[in-house]
Amino acid sequence: MLKLSAHPSGRHFLQIPGPTNVPDRVLRAMDYPTIDHRGPEFGELGRSVLAGMKKIFKTDSHVVIYPASGTGAWEAALVNTLSGNDLVLMAETGHFATLWKKMAESLGLRVEFMPGDWRRAADPEAVEARLRKDAGHEIKAVCIVHNETATGVTSDIRAVREAIDRAGHPALLLVDTISSLGSIDYRHDEWGVDVTVSGSQKGLMLPPGLSFNAVSAKALAASEKSTLRCSYWDWHAMIASNATGYFPYTPATNLLYGLHEAITMLLDEGLETVFARHDRHAEATRRAVRAWGLEILCADPARYSSSLTAVLMPEGHGADAFRKVVLDRFNMSLGQGLTKVKDKVFRIGHLGDINDLTLCGTLSGVEMGLGLAGVPHNAGGVAAAMAYLAENSAVRSR
Repeated sequence: MLKLSAHPSGRHFLQIPGPTNVPDRVLRAMDYPTIDHRGPEFGELGRSVLAGMKKIFKTDSHVVIYPASGTGAWEAALVNTLSGNDLVLMAETGHFATLWKKMAESLGLRVEFMPGDWRRAADPEAVEARLRKDAGHEIKAVCIVHNETATGVTSDIRAVREAIDRAGHPALLLVDTISSLGSIDYRHDEWGVDVTVSGSQKGLMLPPGLSFNAVSAKALAASEKSTLRCSYWDWHAMIASNATGYFPYTPATNLLYGLHEAITMLLDEGLETVFARHDRHAEATRRAVRAWGLEILCADPARYSSSLTAVLMPEGHGADAFRKVVLDRFNMSLGQGLTKVKDKVFRIGHLGDINDLTLCGTLSGVEMGLGLAGVPHNAGGVAAAMAYLAENSAVRSR
């Protein structure tokens, strides 16, 4: 029997939907002596990354950077804009929407959770209908996860904004882009978003540890009246210090070096080219899944994610046992199913620093793993993906 090495050769394929692979350029940028976060060199770095993140969010408004995970940015969005017992409308699109709901409730907010089946996006028409019934404007915010990392479903934020406007409702629009920013087209200003939440470890190609709020003027005005307590998350202290490139407390200096490099890489490639690359790799992955005869969790093709694809396992076969085979035999990590879809799906991450050969290697590992795990499937998924990639050549970045 073949004995597997404790130290397998070659690179590990990290194909979960985040944290994603960190490019060598970003790693090298972080491998630099820490500087005085009150000195002039740091001020230049701070101003540069803050300006760069405005381009990534496509906003002229304030962007706040926290030394925290995306969960911290969730909390910052809520505590800066809302008051105790405020009513918030949220859409049940998956595991992470559910976690944001639980956080809101723990902060003393009331949450109306619009039910979903975890296979479809937030419904703009349902949002509009509910807001029209709220004649007294009791609902203070609508919270939507743009790209649900647990399910591979992307909601239409522009359509949600239009629904709020058609209802003539003053509710704030808060959006989670943790697994979409830098991977899927997103426009904070154009789509009328009031607070956009994001994190460093996915499309931004960094390790975990930085999180972000992009803040509209309307949201900043709401923060003047908010009574939820905050200190660490306070926008006003951040924005005041950020004016000169500094922070009110010790920032994650070396992660900011990496962020500077990641922004440079994204803007050099061009955001539209970045989005097209993700779209292309997502479609190639879906073609492989269909060729295998497996089912994509997202039930609406118009709302397929370009960051990841969640794949349903055939009846009687567990996703976790399959994932273990792939990890043990090919040194590749695939995303697990979470809560409601635990052991029912596996997730293929195709976001961040990825190219055609990385994707083909990933899909090869999946196809070989399906066979070794005894999962019923058809051959030819990798071939279908390769044919699509060859027919739709990538646009080379500068």
